[in-house]
Formats: sequence, C-alpha cells, structure tokens
Amino acid sequence: MSELTLPARPAPPLVGCRRWAGMTLDRPRVMGILNLTPDSFSDGGAHPTPAAAIAAALAMAEAGADMIDLGGESTRPGAAPVAPEEQLRRVLPVLVPLARAGLCLSIDTRDATVMRAALDAGAAIVNDISALGDPDAARLLAARGTPVILMHLRGTPATMAAHAIYADIGAEVAAELADRVAVALDAGILPEAICLDPGIGFAKRPEHSLALLRDLSKLTALGYPLLVGVSRKGFLGRLTGVTNPAARDPASLAAGLHALDHGAVILRVHNVSATIQVLKIRAALRA
Repeated sequence: MSELTLPARPAPPLVGCRRWAGMTLDRPRVMGILNLTPDSFSDGGAHPTPAAAIAAALAMAEAGADMIDLGGESTRPGAAPVAPEEQLRRVLPVLVPLARAGLCLSIDTRDATVMRAALDAGAAIVNDISALGDPDAARLLAARGTPVILMHLRGTPATMAAHAIYADIGAEVAAELADRVAVALDAGILPEAICLDPGIGFAKRPEHSLALLRDLSKLTALGYPLLVGVSRKGFLGRLTGVTNPAARDPASLAAGLHALDHGAVILRVHNVSATIQVLKIRAALRA
C-alpha cells in the first residue's frame, strides 16, 4: 500500500484536549512495562515470583506511571506462542492484587481468552499487538466497552522478520492500521476506545523503525491517540552499539522525546522513574 486509506466511519472524536481510557491526554502519559515471562528481550525473568512482580509494579506506580502493562507472553522476534492457560498462570497472581490496590492495568495479549479472564480480574485496558487478530477479540472488547491499543504488525512474532519490506513505511503502516481500525469499528468498538501503536521493531528492520519515527505524522493523521514503545529496543542497540538492553535507557529517552514531539501521547517504557524525570524537565521548559 502506498496511499493512506481512512475507514469510512464517523470522524474520530479525539481533538484538542483528548481522552482515552479515562485519562485526559493533555500531557504525556506513561505506561510501565511488567513482563511476567522468562524470555522477554529486556526483563525476562526479572520478576521470578508474584511478590517481586507486584513490588515492581507498585514502584512504577509510585514513580508516576499512569498505567502498568502486564504480559505473560514474550513477543520478541522469533518468539513462539504461549498457551492462554500459561499466560494466565503467570499473569493472574500479579494482576488481581494490583487491581485491588487500585492500579490502572493493561493486559498485553493477542488472545481473547486471556483478555476476557484479565478483564474479569480487574484489567482496564487491552494491549493487542495483533490488532484484533483473534476473531473473538473485537466482539469481546465491543461488548465490554474496553479501551484497546491496536499495534501494527505483519505476520506473527515468529514470522515477522520476513514481512519487513516497505516502499513508504509511514503511509503503509498508517493504511494498515486504518484497516484494523475499520475492523474494530465494524465490530462495535467505539472510536473513543481506540489507541494506535506503530509497532516499532515489529516486522521492521532498524532503518524502518527510524523512518517510521520520522514519519509519525501519517499515523497521527488517523485521529486517534498514539502510543509509542521504543524502550530498549534492538534498533537503539544497533545505533549506539549498546548490546545490553537494560543499558539502553538514555537512547530510549531520546527516541521517546522525539515521538512525543511528533504526536505521540503515551510512552510505553521499562524505566518509569527516568522517563518521569525527563518529562518533568520537558514540561518546565515549555511552561
């Protein structure tokens, strides 16, 4: 695809002082990453017990995270699928206490069975890298009125590298996300429940991720809030020569600030404390 195709549905309602998932998006919002997996690329195995994971989430909330994204399946390049039962075994012992503590929680899954169980347990947001690839997901989220993040991805984590072929990545990603928005709207998901994610690093080589970050205006033209997740990703390592993902926070902050300056309103990050510090300075300089 080389041209931007908008879904033939009502115009997005999100103009000016926008809202999504109960939040006013008049300032940048921060989503903290909590991977409850043994094999995620940066923090796999970092929280070996529910108690450790709960403590990490509470620390992120205390540092200023607006929401915490819990995932029980690694979606790093080449990752194999994880059964819904195993995802829930990893996620629910952490999600339930955090929901009772009043945290705003997102479930990072592409499986409708996991979505349903997580929402029943207190999750408020669904973060779906497949953008409603599970045929049951759209119906479920429409019925629940659940805010959803639709991410751009070609193929699956196991196959996506083969699909990283673009002529005009900004236009193509925008058009393909517009197609997924149309699926969501046709299923009855409300426009104000939708947030978009360009899927940096997913079915994209380093040069594609850079080009897409330069071309975010084509995605913001769709009219929906934009979440960007660049935290510790491989393309930053290629640019900086830093091989340890946990040491890429300075590069992550630089790329995140660029995303905010070009239309993103939510950053998905590993290091919440450092991100909040940077955002405070950014706000003070703009006051």
